[in-house]
Amino acid sequence: MDDEVDLIITNGVVVTAADIAPFDIAVKDGKVALLCPSGSLAGVRAKRLIDAEGGYVTPGGVDCHVHLQEPSMFGKGSSADTYETGTRSAIAGGTTTIVAFAPQQKHMDSVLTALHNTHALAKGNSYCDYGFHLLVANPCEKALSEFEQLASVEGVTSLKIYMTYEALQLRDDQILSVLLAARRNHILTMIHAENGDVLAWLTAQLEAAQLFAPKYHGHSHAPMLEAEATNRAIALSSLVADTPILIVHVSEPVAAARIRAAQTQGQPVFAETCPQYLFLTREDLDKPGFEGAKCVCAPPPRDVADTLEIWRGLRNGTFAVLSSDHCPFRFDDAVIGKKTCVSDEFPLGRFRHIPNGLPGIETRLLLAFSAGKIELTKFVEVTSTNAAKLYGLYPRKGAILPGISDADLVIWYPEGRLGEFALINEMLHHNVDYTPYEGRPLHNWPRYTILRGNVVWDRDGEGIVGDKSYGQFLKRDECSLNRVWQTVDEEGPFDLEKL
Repeated sequence: MDDEVDLIITNGVVVTAADIAPFDIAVKDGKVALLCPSGSLAGVRAKRLIDAEGGYVTPGGVDCHVHLQEPSMFGKGSSADTYETGTRSAIAGGTTTIVAFAPQQKHMDSVLTALHNTHALAKGNSYCDYGFHLLVANPCEKALSEFEQLASVEGVTSLKIYMTYEALQLRDDQILSVLLAARRNHILTMIHAENGDVLAWLTAQLEAAQLFAPKYHGHSHAPMLEAEATNRAIALSSLVADTPILIVHVSEPVAAARIRAAQTQGQPVFAETCPQYLFLTREDLDKPGFEGAKCVCAPPPRDVADTLEIWRGLRNGTFAVLSSDHCPFRFDDAVIGKKTCVSDEFPLGRFRHIPNGLPGIETRLLLAFSAGKIELTKFVEVTSTNAAKLYGLYPRKGAILPGISDADLVIWYPEGRLGEFALINEMLHHNVDYTPYEGRPLHNWPRYTILRGNVVWDRDGEGIVGDKSYGQFLKRDECSLNRVWQTVDEEGPFDLEKL
Protein backbone atom coordinates (compact mmCIF):
# COMPACT_ATOMS: atom_id res chain seq x y z
CA MET A 1 0.00 0.00 0.00
CA ASP A 2 1.55 3.30 -1.13
CA ASP A 3 -0.91 5.67 0.57
CA GLU A 4 -0.59 6.64 4.20
CA VAL A 5 -3.14 4.99 6.45
CA ASP A 6 -4.74 6.42 9.56
CA LEU A 7 -3.82 3.64 11.97
CA ILE A 8 -1.81 0.44 12.09
CA ILE A 9 -2.20 -2.15 14.83
CA THR A 10 0.79 -4.45 14.94
CA ASN A 11 1.80 -7.53 16.95
CA GLY A 12 -1.79 -8.44 17.74
CA VAL A 13 -3.48 -11.83 17.81
CA VAL A 14 -6.69 -11.27 15.88
CA VAL A 15 -9.75 -13.20 17.02
CA THR A 16 -12.90 -13.42 14.92
CA ALA A 17 -15.89 -15.72 15.19
CA ALA A 18 -14.05 -18.15 12.92
CA ASP A 19 -10.29 -17.85 13.47
CA ILE A 20 -7.40 -16.87 15.73
CA ALA A 21 -4.13 -15.81 14.13
CA PRO A 22 -1.34 -13.21 14.43
CA PHE A 23 -2.29 -10.38 12.08
CA ASP A 24 -1.58 -6.70 11.64
CA ILE A 25 -4.47 -4.35 10.80
CA ALA A 26 -4.41 -1.16 8.74
CA VAL A 27 -7.23 1.35 9.08
CA LYS A 28 -8.16 4.09 6.63
CA ASP A 29 -11.22 6.37 6.48
CA GLY A 30 -12.92 4.54 9.33
CA LYS A 31 -12.73 1.13 7.67
CA VAL A 32 -10.52 -1.91 8.01
CA ALA A 33 -8.20 -1.44 5.01
CA LEU A 34 -5.83 -4.39 5.35
CA LEU A 35 -5.56 -7.55 7.43
CA CYS A 36 -2.10 -9.04 6.94
CA PRO A 37 0.19 -11.59 8.55
CA SER A 38 2.10 -10.10 11.46
CA GLY A 39 5.00 -7.94 10.29
CA SER A 40 3.63 -7.42 6.77
CA LEU A 41 2.88 -3.72 7.29
CA ALA A 42 6.38 -2.73 8.41
CA GLY A 43 6.90 -0.44 5.42
CA VAL A 44 3.47 1.22 5.43
CA ARG A 45 3.23 4.83 6.61
CA ALA A 46 0.62 5.50 9.29
CA LYS A 47 -0.55 8.53 11.23
CA ARG A 48 -0.67 6.37 14.36
CA LEU A 49 0.85 3.03 15.31
CA ILE A 50 -0.40 0.87 18.18
CA ASP A 51 1.69 -2.09 19.31
CA ALA A 52 -0.70 -4.71 20.69
CA GLU A 53 2.30 -6.44 22.32
CA GLY A 54 0.84 -9.88 21.68
CA GLY A 55 -2.61 -9.02 23.06
CA TYR A 56 -5.81 -10.20 21.47
CA VAL A 57 -7.62 -7.93 19.01
CA THR A 58 -11.34 -8.55 18.64
CA PRO A 59 -14.22 -6.85 16.82
CA GLY A 60 -15.94 -4.18 18.89
CA GLY A 61 -18.69 -5.50 21.10
CA VAL A 62 -22.26 -5.29 19.81
CA ASP A 63 -24.79 -5.13 22.66
CA CYS A 64 -28.34 -5.29 21.38
CA HIS A 65 -30.28 -5.28 24.65
CA VAL A 66 -29.80 -1.91 26.33
CA HIS A 67 -32.30 0.27 28.21
CA LEU A 68 -31.37 3.97 28.41
CA GLN A 69 -33.39 7.03 29.38
CA GLU A 70 -36.74 5.31 29.08
CA PRO A 71 -39.91 6.79 30.60
CA SER A 72 -40.97 5.38 33.95
CA MET A 73 -43.37 2.50 33.26
CA PHE A 74 -43.06 0.40 36.42
CA GLY A 75 -43.82 2.75 39.31
CA LYS A 76 -41.35 5.30 40.65
CA GLY A 77 -38.09 3.98 39.25
CA SER A 78 -36.31 5.81 36.42
CA SER A 79 -33.21 4.87 34.46
CA ALA A 80 -29.97 6.07 36.02
CA ASP A 81 -28.14 6.25 32.69
CA THR A 82 -28.71 8.70 29.87
CA TYR A 83 -27.45 8.00 26.38
CA GLU A 84 -24.34 9.97 27.27
CA THR A 85 -23.47 8.08 30.46
CA GLY A 86 -24.59 4.68 29.20
CA THR A 87 -22.56 4.82 26.00
CA ARG A 88 -19.58 6.25 27.87
CA SER A 89 -19.69 3.13 29.99
CA ALA A 90 -20.09 0.97 26.89
CA ILE A 91 -16.88 2.07 25.19
CA ALA A 92 -14.89 1.71 28.41
CA GLY A 93 -15.97 -1.94 28.39
CA GLY A 94 -15.19 -2.57 24.72
CA THR A 95 -18.69 -2.17 23.26
CA THR A 96 -18.76 -0.01 20.12
CA THR A 97 -22.38 -0.53 19.03
CA ILE A 98 -25.60 -0.74 21.01
CA VAL A 99 -29.22 -1.23 20.04
CA ALA A 100 -31.47 0.39 22.65
CA PHE A 101 -35.25 0.62 22.91
CA ALA A 102 -37.72 3.18 21.62
CA PRO A 103 -40.69 2.54 23.92
CA GLN A 104 -44.28 2.93 22.80
CA GLN A 105 -46.52 3.22 25.86
CA LYS A 106 -50.07 1.89 26.17
CA HIS A 107 -51.66 5.31 25.61
CA MET A 108 -49.75 5.89 22.35
CA ASP A 109 -51.26 4.79 19.05
CA SER A 110 -48.08 5.32 17.00
CA VAL A 111 -44.75 3.53 17.03
CA LEU A 112 -43.20 6.20 14.80
CA THR A 113 -43.86 8.86 17.45
CA ALA A 114 -42.05 6.69 20.01
CA LEU A 115 -39.13 6.32 17.63
CA HIS A 116 -38.85 10.03 16.95
CA ASN A 117 -38.99 10.80 20.68
CA THR A 118 -36.07 8.43 21.31
CA HIS A 119 -34.03 9.86 18.44
CA ALA A 120 -34.22 13.25 20.16
CA LEU A 121 -32.69 11.80 23.34
CA ALA A 122 -29.82 9.99 21.62
CA LYS A 123 -28.76 12.39 18.87
CA GLY A 124 -25.49 14.09 19.76
CA ASN A 125 -25.30 12.21 23.06
CA SER A 126 -23.73 8.89 22.18
CA TYR A 127 -20.09 7.86 22.47
CA CYS A 128 -20.73 4.74 20.38
CA ASP A 129 -22.82 3.88 17.33
CA TYR A 130 -26.42 2.98 18.05
CA GLY A 131 -29.71 1.73 16.68
CA PHE A 132 -33.19 1.18 18.08
CA HIS A 133 -35.65 -1.64 18.62
CA LEU A 134 -39.29 -0.59 18.83
CA LEU A 135 -40.90 -1.63 22.10
CA VAL A 136 -44.55 -2.27 21.20
CA ALA A 137 -47.12 -1.91 23.99
CA ASN A 138 -50.20 -0.96 21.97
CA PRO A 139 -50.43 -2.92 18.68
CA CYS A 140 -53.46 -1.05 17.43
CA GLU A 141 -54.29 -0.84 13.74
CA LYS A 142 -52.38 2.41 13.26
CA ALA A 143 -49.25 1.11 15.00
CA LEU A 144 -49.25 -2.11 12.98
CA SER A 145 -49.68 -0.16 9.74
CA GLU A 146 -46.48 1.75 10.55
CA PHE A 147 -44.30 -1.38 10.59
CA GLU A 148 -43.60 -1.03 6.87
CA GLN A 149 -42.16 2.45 7.33
CA LEU A 150 -40.20 1.32 10.37
CA ALA A 151 -38.29 -1.23 8.34
CA SER A 152 -38.09 0.34 4.88
CA VAL A 153 -37.57 4.01 5.79
CA GLU A 154 -36.43 4.25 9.39
CA GLY A 155 -34.03 1.31 9.37
CA VAL A 156 -35.61 -0.33 12.42
CA THR A 157 -35.85 -4.05 11.73
CA SER A 158 -36.59 -5.46 15.18
CA LEU A 159 -39.17 -4.96 17.89
CA LYS A 160 -39.82 -6.23 21.38
CA ILE A 161 -43.03 -7.35 23.05
CA TYR A 162 -43.83 -8.46 26.60
CA MET A 163 -45.89 -11.36 27.90
CA THR A 164 -45.86 -9.81 31.39
CA TYR A 165 -46.06 -6.47 33.27
CA GLU A 166 -49.36 -4.60 33.33
CA ALA A 167 -47.90 -1.57 31.54
CA LEU A 168 -46.64 -3.64 28.62
CA GLN A 169 -48.24 -7.09 28.58
CA LEU A 170 -49.86 -8.22 25.34
CA ARG A 171 -52.56 -10.88 25.17
CA ASP A 172 -52.10 -13.84 22.84
CA ASP A 173 -54.29 -12.37 20.09
CA GLN A 174 -52.25 -9.16 20.17
CA ILE A 175 -49.02 -11.17 20.00
CA LEU A 176 -50.31 -12.98 16.92
CA SER A 177 -51.16 -9.66 15.24
CA VAL A 178 -47.66 -8.35 15.93
CA LEU A 179 -46.04 -11.54 14.63
CA LEU A 180 -48.05 -11.43 11.40
CA ALA A 181 -47.24 -7.77 10.72
CA ALA A 182 -43.59 -8.35 11.61
CA ARG A 183 -43.40 -11.34 9.27
CA ARG A 184 -44.81 -9.33 6.36
CA ASN A 185 -42.16 -6.63 6.87
CA HIS A 186 -39.15 -8.81 7.76
CA ILE A 187 -38.97 -7.47 11.32
CA LEU A 188 -37.48 -9.74 13.98
CA THR A 189 -39.73 -10.04 17.05
CA MET A 190 -38.02 -10.17 20.45
CA ILE A 191 -40.14 -11.60 23.26
CA HIS A 192 -39.91 -11.22 27.04
CA ALA A 193 -41.36 -14.60 27.94
CA GLU A 194 -42.84 -14.80 31.42
CA ASN A 195 -46.46 -15.55 32.30
CA GLY A 196 -47.77 -12.21 33.59
CA ASP A 197 -51.02 -13.59 35.00
CA VAL A 198 -49.25 -16.21 37.10
CA LEU A 199 -46.75 -13.57 38.24
CA ALA A 200 -49.61 -11.37 39.47
CA TRP A 201 -51.23 -14.33 41.30
CA LEU A 202 -47.99 -15.42 42.99
CA THR A 203 -47.22 -11.85 44.01
CA ALA A 204 -50.62 -11.53 45.67
CA GLN A 205 -50.13 -14.83 47.47
CA LEU A 206 -46.71 -13.82 48.79
CA GLU A 207 -47.94 -10.46 49.99
CA ALA A 208 -50.92 -12.03 51.70
CA ALA A 209 -48.42 -14.15 53.61
CA GLN A 210 -46.52 -10.95 54.59
CA LEU A 211 -43.49 -11.93 52.48
CA PHE A 212 -42.11 -8.66 51.11
CA ALA A 213 -38.29 -8.90 51.21
CA PRO A 214 -36.20 -8.71 48.01
CA LYS A 215 -35.55 -12.46 47.94
CA TYR A 216 -39.26 -13.09 47.30
CA HIS A 217 -38.90 -11.45 43.92
CA GLY A 218 -37.35 -14.77 42.88
CA HIS A 219 -40.29 -16.73 44.30
CA SER A 220 -42.80 -14.59 42.39
CA HIS A 221 -40.89 -15.19 39.15
CA ALA A 222 -40.77 -18.97 39.56
CA PRO A 223 -39.03 -20.86 36.71
CA MET A 224 -42.37 -22.26 35.52
CA LEU A 225 -43.46 -18.74 34.45
CA GLU A 226 -40.56 -18.53 32.03
CA ALA A 227 -40.82 -22.11 30.79
CA GLU A 228 -44.57 -21.84 30.10
CA ALA A 229 -44.34 -18.50 28.35
CA THR A 230 -41.37 -19.63 26.27
CA ASN A 231 -43.32 -22.66 25.09
CA ARG A 232 -46.34 -20.48 24.31
CA ALA A 233 -44.25 -17.93 22.39
CA ILE A 234 -42.77 -20.71 20.26
CA ALA A 235 -46.22 -22.18 19.66
CA LEU A 236 -47.67 -18.81 18.62
CA SER A 237 -44.80 -18.13 16.24
CA SER A 238 -45.22 -21.57 14.68
CA LEU A 239 -48.94 -20.86 14.14
CA VAL A 240 -48.04 -17.80 12.07
CA ALA A 241 -46.09 -19.90 9.56
CA ASP A 242 -42.95 -20.14 11.70
CA THR A 243 -42.43 -16.42 12.06
CA PRO A 244 -38.87 -15.74 13.35
CA ILE A 245 -38.64 -14.80 17.02
CA LEU A 246 -35.92 -14.22 19.59
CA ILE A 247 -36.53 -15.11 23.24
CA VAL A 248 -34.64 -12.55 25.33
CA HIS A 249 -32.76 -12.98 28.63
CA VAL A 250 -33.32 -16.71 29.06
CA SER A 251 -32.43 -17.75 32.60
CA GLU A 252 -33.50 -21.32 33.22
CA PRO A 253 -32.86 -24.76 31.70
CA VAL A 254 -36.43 -25.88 30.90
CA ALA A 255 -36.99 -22.82 28.73
CA ALA A 256 -33.57 -23.36 27.14
CA ALA A 257 -34.41 -26.98 26.39
CA ARG A 258 -37.70 -25.98 24.72
CA ILE A 259 -35.82 -23.47 22.57
CA ARG A 260 -33.22 -26.09 21.66
CA ALA A 261 -35.95 -28.53 20.65
CA ALA A 262 -37.58 -25.93 18.40
CA GLN A 263 -34.23 -25.12 16.79
CA THR A 264 -33.57 -28.82 16.20
CA GLN A 265 -36.92 -29.08 14.43
CA GLY A 266 -35.91 -26.23 12.14
CA GLN A 267 -38.05 -23.47 13.61
CA PRO A 268 -36.53 -19.97 13.33
CA VAL A 269 -36.27 -19.47 17.09
CA PHE A 270 -33.27 -17.56 18.41
CA ALA A 271 -32.35 -16.98 22.03
CA GLU A 272 -30.33 -14.61 24.16
CA THR A 273 -28.91 -14.87 27.64
CA CYS A 274 -27.14 -12.37 29.88
CA PRO A 275 -24.28 -12.25 32.40
CA GLN A 276 -26.68 -12.18 35.37
CA TYR A 277 -27.70 -15.75 34.52
CA LEU A 278 -24.07 -16.85 34.40
CA PHE A 279 -22.54 -15.02 37.36
CA LEU A 280 -25.40 -14.37 39.83
CA THR A 281 -27.66 -16.81 41.68
CA ARG A 282 -30.80 -16.55 43.77
CA GLU A 283 -28.54 -16.39 46.84
CA ASP A 284 -27.62 -12.89 45.70
CA LEU A 285 -31.26 -11.90 46.22
CA ASP A 286 -31.07 -13.09 49.84
CA LYS A 287 -28.35 -10.77 51.09
CA PRO A 288 -28.79 -9.00 54.45
CA GLY A 289 -31.28 -6.16 54.72
CA PHE A 290 -32.16 -4.55 51.40
CA GLU A 291 -28.90 -5.53 49.67
CA GLY A 292 -30.62 -8.22 47.61
CA ALA A 293 -32.46 -5.46 45.72
CA LYS A 294 -29.20 -4.80 43.85
CA CYS A 295 -29.78 -8.07 41.99
CA VAL A 296 -33.51 -7.76 41.32
CA CYS A 297 -34.15 -8.26 37.61
CA ALA A 298 -36.58 -10.28 35.55
CA PRO A 299 -36.26 -13.12 35.08
CA PRO A 300 -34.33 -13.32 38.35
CA PRO A 301 -31.01 -15.09 38.92
CA ARG A 302 -31.53 -18.84 39.34
CA ASP A 303 -29.77 -21.69 41.14
CA VAL A 304 -26.07 -22.53 40.73
CA ALA A 305 -26.95 -25.65 38.73
CA ASP A 306 -29.02 -23.52 36.35
CA THR A 307 -26.06 -21.25 35.61
CA LEU A 308 -24.07 -24.29 34.48
CA GLU A 309 -26.82 -25.18 32.02
CA ILE A 310 -26.90 -21.63 30.67
CA TRP A 311 -23.14 -21.80 30.08
CA ARG A 312 -23.76 -25.07 28.23
CA GLY A 313 -26.34 -23.32 26.07
CA LEU A 314 -23.81 -20.66 25.13
CA ARG A 315 -21.29 -23.29 24.12
CA ASN A 316 -23.68 -25.47 22.11
CA GLY A 317 -25.36 -22.64 20.19
CA THR A 318 -28.76 -22.58 21.88
CA PHE A 319 -28.02 -18.95 22.69
CA ALA A 320 -26.98 -16.92 19.68
CA VAL A 321 -26.08 -13.85 21.73
CA LEU A 322 -24.86 -12.74 25.14
CA SER A 323 -26.36 -9.30 25.80
CA SER A 324 -26.20 -7.11 28.89
CA ASP A 325 -29.88 -6.19 29.35
CA HIS A 326 -28.42 -3.02 30.88
CA CYS A 327 -31.34 -1.54 32.84
CA PRO A 328 -29.74 0.64 35.53
CA PHE A 329 -31.19 2.11 38.71
CA ARG A 330 -29.24 3.75 41.49
CA PHE A 331 -29.35 1.76 44.73
CA ASP A 332 -29.15 4.43 47.43
CA ASP A 333 -31.87 6.58 45.90
CA ALA A 334 -35.35 6.88 47.41
CA VAL A 335 -36.67 9.17 44.67
CA ILE A 336 -36.06 7.29 41.40
CA GLY A 337 -33.84 4.38 42.48
CA LYS A 338 -34.08 0.99 44.14
CA LYS A 339 -35.08 2.44 47.53
CA THR A 340 -38.29 4.04 46.27
CA CYS A 341 -40.10 1.03 47.80
CA VAL A 342 -38.54 1.38 51.29
CA SER A 343 -40.66 3.01 54.02
CA ASP A 344 -41.23 2.87 57.75
CA GLU A 345 -43.95 0.32 57.13
CA PHE A 346 -41.74 -1.71 54.78
CA PRO A 347 -38.13 -1.27 56.00
CA LEU A 348 -36.97 -4.07 53.66
CA GLY A 349 -39.05 -2.68 50.83
CA ARG A 350 -41.74 -4.50 48.85
CA PHE A 351 -40.27 -6.76 46.20
CA ARG A 352 -43.10 -6.02 43.74
CA HIS A 353 -42.15 -2.32 43.72
CA ILE A 354 -38.35 -2.64 43.53
CA PRO A 355 -37.23 -1.05 40.23
CA ASN A 356 -36.45 -4.02 38.09
CA GLY A 357 -33.08 -4.20 36.34
CA LEU A 358 -29.30 -4.23 36.64
CA PRO A 359 -26.37 -2.24 35.23
CA GLY A 360 -24.06 -4.28 33.01
CA ILE A 361 -23.17 -2.54 29.76
CA GLU A 362 -19.52 -2.07 30.76
CA THR A 363 -19.00 -5.40 32.52
CA ARG A 364 -20.49 -7.75 29.88
CA LEU A 365 -17.29 -8.34 27.93
CA LEU A 366 -14.98 -8.20 30.95
CA LEU A 367 -16.84 -10.93 32.82
CA ALA A 368 -17.24 -13.25 29.84
CA PHE A 369 -13.64 -12.80 28.67
CA SER A 370 -12.18 -13.35 32.14
CA ALA A 371 -14.35 -16.39 32.97
CA GLY A 372 -12.54 -18.54 30.41
CA LYS A 373 -15.54 -20.86 30.02
CA ILE A 374 -16.04 -20.44 26.28
CA GLU A 375 -13.55 -20.47 23.40
CA LEU A 376 -12.37 -17.06 22.24
CA THR A 377 -13.99 -17.55 18.84
CA LYS A 378 -17.29 -18.33 20.60
CA PHE A 379 -16.78 -15.24 22.78
CA VAL A 380 -16.58 -13.07 19.65
CA GLU A 381 -19.51 -14.91 18.08
CA VAL A 382 -21.93 -14.35 20.97
CA THR A 383 -20.82 -10.84 21.99
CA SER A 384 -20.38 -9.27 18.55
CA THR A 385 -20.75 -11.22 15.31
CA ASN A 386 -24.08 -12.96 15.88
CA ALA A 387 -25.63 -9.79 17.27
CA ALA A 388 -24.57 -7.95 14.12
CA LYS A 389 -26.09 -10.69 11.95
CA LEU A 390 -29.31 -10.95 13.97
CA TYR A 391 -29.98 -7.24 13.88
CA GLY A 392 -28.96 -6.35 10.33
CA LEU A 393 -25.53 -4.81 10.99
CA TYR A 394 -23.22 -7.46 9.54
CA PRO A 395 -20.60 -7.23 8.02
CA ARG A 396 -20.31 -3.51 8.75
CA LYS A 397 -20.23 -4.46 12.43
CA GLY A 398 -19.12 -7.66 14.16
CA ALA A 399 -16.37 -8.47 11.67
CA ILE A 400 -12.86 -7.47 10.57
CA LEU A 401 -13.25 -7.69 6.79
CA PRO A 402 -10.98 -5.38 4.74
CA GLY A 403 -12.84 -2.81 2.70
CA ILE A 404 -16.18 -3.76 4.25
CA SER A 405 -16.14 -3.62 8.03
CA ASP A 406 -16.01 -0.49 10.13
CA ALA A 407 -12.76 -0.33 12.09
CA ASP A 408 -14.48 -1.12 15.40
CA LEU A 409 -11.85 -2.94 17.40
CA VAL A 410 -10.89 -3.88 20.95
CA ILE A 411 -7.25 -4.37 21.88
CA TRP A 412 -6.89 -6.42 25.06
CA TYR A 413 -3.87 -6.58 27.34
CA PRO A 414 -1.39 -9.41 26.74
CA GLU A 415 -2.31 -12.48 28.76
CA GLY A 416 -1.13 -12.23 32.35
CA ARG A 417 -0.24 -8.53 32.14
CA LEU A 418 -2.93 -7.44 34.62
CA GLY A 419 -2.92 -10.55 36.80
CA GLU A 420 -6.11 -11.25 38.74
CA PHE A 421 -7.95 -8.29 40.25
CA ALA A 422 -11.36 -7.70 41.78
CA LEU A 423 -14.02 -5.65 40.03
CA ILE A 424 -15.23 -2.66 42.05
CA ASN A 425 -17.80 -0.07 41.06
CA GLU A 426 -15.28 2.78 41.19
CA MET A 427 -13.65 1.29 38.07
CA LEU A 428 -16.81 1.77 36.02
CA HIS A 429 -18.16 4.71 34.03
CA HIS A 430 -21.92 4.36 34.36
CA ASN A 431 -24.09 6.67 36.47
CA VAL A 432 -24.89 3.95 38.99
CA ASP A 433 -23.71 3.69 42.58
CA TYR A 434 -23.12 -0.06 42.53
CA THR A 435 -22.39 -3.07 40.37
CA PRO A 436 -24.02 -6.42 41.12
CA TYR A 437 -20.68 -8.01 40.21
CA GLU A 438 -18.71 -6.28 42.97
CA GLY A 439 -15.66 -8.35 43.92
CA ARG A 440 -15.81 -10.68 40.91
CA PRO A 441 -12.34 -11.73 39.71
CA LEU A 442 -11.19 -10.31 36.39
CA HIS A 443 -8.05 -11.02 34.35
CA ASN A 444 -8.31 -8.50 31.53
CA TRP A 445 -9.88 -5.26 30.37
CA PRO A 446 -9.93 -3.49 27.01
CA ARG A 447 -6.67 -1.58 26.70
CA TYR A 448 -8.00 0.35 23.70
CA THR A 449 -11.47 0.64 22.21
CA ILE A 450 -11.54 1.87 18.62
CA LEU A 451 -14.69 3.10 16.87
CA ARG A 452 -14.56 3.66 13.11
CA GLY A 453 -10.79 4.03 13.28
CA ASN A 454 -10.66 6.47 16.20
CA VAL A 455 -9.43 5.53 19.64
CA VAL A 456 -12.28 6.32 22.04
CA TRP A 457 -10.97 4.50 25.13
CA ASP A 458 -7.32 4.44 26.23
CA ARG A 459 -7.07 2.75 29.61
CA ASP A 460 -3.38 3.51 30.12
CA GLY A 461 -3.83 7.10 28.98
CA GLU A 462 -6.73 9.43 29.69
CA GLY A 463 -9.44 6.76 29.78
CA ILE A 464 -12.42 8.12 27.86
CA VAL A 465 -10.95 9.99 24.90
CA GLY A 466 -13.95 9.80 22.58
CA ASP A 467 -16.61 12.46 22.11
CA LYS A 468 -20.26 12.12 23.03
CA SER A 469 -21.30 13.39 19.61
CA TYR A 470 -19.21 10.85 17.66
CA GLY A 471 -21.73 8.00 17.79
CA GLN A 472 -23.86 7.56 14.68
CA PHE A 473 -27.39 6.23 14.30
CA LEU A 474 -27.35 3.01 12.29
CA LYS A 475 -30.14 2.21 9.87
CA ARG A 476 -30.25 -1.56 9.91
CA ASP A 477 -30.96 -4.22 7.32
CA GLU A 478 -32.99 -7.33 8.04
CA CYS A 479 -31.63 -10.27 10.04
CA SER A 480 -29.10 -12.32 8.06
CA LEU A 481 -28.38 -15.09 10.58
CA ASN A 482 -29.17 -18.57 9.23
CA ARG A 483 -30.79 -17.11 6.09
CA VAL A 484 -33.90 -16.71 8.18
CA TRP A 485 -35.86 -14.31 5.98
CA GLN A 486 -34.84 -16.06 2.75
CA THR A 487 -36.33 -19.23 4.22
CA VAL A 488 -39.52 -17.37 5.16
CA ASP A 489 -39.86 -16.05 1.61
CA GLU A 490 -39.24 -19.49 0.13
CA GLU A 491 -42.00 -20.97 2.30
CA GLY A 492 -44.47 -18.29 1.25
CA PRO A 493 -46.92 -16.06 3.12
CA PHE A 494 -49.09 -17.00 6.07
CA ASP A 495 -52.00 -19.00 4.64
CA LEU A 496 -55.15 -19.65 6.67
CA GLU A 497 -56.01 -22.52 4.35
CA LYS A 498 -52.93 -24.42 5.56
CA LEU A 499 -53.88 -24.37 9.23
